[in-house]
Amino acid sequence: GTGGTLKECNLGSDLKVQMTIDKGDKRFSCETCGKRFSKNSHVTVHMRTHNSEGPYSCEICGKRFSKNARLTVHRRTHTGEKPYSCEACGKKFSKRDHLTVHVRTHTGERPYSCERCGKHFTQRGQLTVHMRTHTGERPHSCETCGKNFNERSKLTIHMRVHTGERPYSCETCGKNFIERSKLTIHMRTHTGKRPHSCETCGKNFRRGDQVTVHMRTHTGERPYSCETCGKGFSVRSKLTIHMRVHTGEKPYSCETCGKNFNERSKLTVHMRTHTGEKPYFCETWETCGKSFSYASHLTVHMRTHKGERPFSCTTCEKHFTHCRILLAHMRTHTGERPYSCKTYGKCFSGSGSVTVHMRIHTGEKPFSCKTCGKSFTRRRGLLIHMRTHTGEKTYTCETCGKSFSLSSILYLTAHMRTHTGEKL
Repeated sequence: GTGGTLKECNLGSDLKVQMTIDKGDKRFSCETCGKRFSKNSHVTVHMRTHNSEGPYSCEICGKRFSKNARLTVHRRTHTGEKPYSCEACGKKFSKRDHLTVHVRTHTGERPYSCERCGKHFTQRGQLTVHMRTHTGERPHSCETCGKNFNERSKLTIHMRVHTGERPYSCETCGKNFIERSKLTIHMRTHTGKRPHSCETCGKNFRRGDQVTVHMRTHTGERPYSCETCGKGFSVRSKLTIHMRVHTGEKPYSCETCGKNFNERSKLTVHMRTHTGEKPYFCETWETCGKSFSYASHLTVHMRTHKGERPFSCTTCEKHFTHCRILLAHMRTHTGERPYSCKTYGKCFSGSGSVTVHMRIHTGEKPFSCKTCGKSFTRRRGLLIHMRTHTGEKTYTCETCGKSFSLSSILYLTAHMRTHTGEKL
């Protein structure tokens, strides 16, 4: 009777406790962050993560921990101990949970899935970060510039932009990088490794994102469009650069002359006008020896060796090595002179001609001789002048073989009359 009723009550109480645990009843909460716990003792331990006054301290660096087990794991950062090893590949880890996650690379297990898009992940933290692509949440903020990030690791990398820290260094050339992945990609410039290939044409790339962008040359996809003029681009960075055409923004400035540019690459190329750097060498280096500041100039130059003249005039069928030369040539047929002098209104068929002409008004002589300091309005004038120092004689009489060092064709013309007997 009575005993049976008591037993039933006790059983009911046990079931209630068990059900509370199963349902994850968390009635105790942290006053600082709101995190909830099923036991008050758990709150006490958790609070130590906020006040950083855990009773267990590291004797090497003084860092404090709320649990002795956490201190034990921390000590391994000093000793290098890695007691957990993978049975499949032998890789070792300092934490058991790191091994658990690693084993999934062998088993293919991805136990954490996104309820919105169904994507699976090996770690809960990866799912948490992924969910922010749906919610737009960026909880990690830069205290210097206010930029927000969806991952703490991205904020850490970003902070190096402000501090100038570049902790990853190339052992081959000494170049430094702010993140390990960029060093890995850079190393392929030395090894020549291109692990990512296009399935359509077989072209190989150093980075996976390069394949994605390259595929758009096959599909014609241009997912980034300008809201002002509607022009489409295959890469977001090209849209960003294009927008500066509308805004007039030129964020890259030359420290030497103050000239501004809308692209970093244009500034890099411009700097060569000051440094004299010519990094692009002619393949026939031993016989030609020419080098260029621009890759495009080398491409055009190589056509002089190969005899290529891919641009032809539809009027007279004359062929040219460069489209710009063809366009200038076409104006000899059309009579078009689209470039005019702002001072006197004189018109020219080429932009280069008006640039040179304007120096008559400005007195600018940008080409100077390093030997004697004499300056010239045209590069050609400097090259001809240099022969007075080198003794080079470029103009030769076809009759007797005599050479002339001065550019003025009059000297050669006058000499020719000694053979023809022609009088002035």
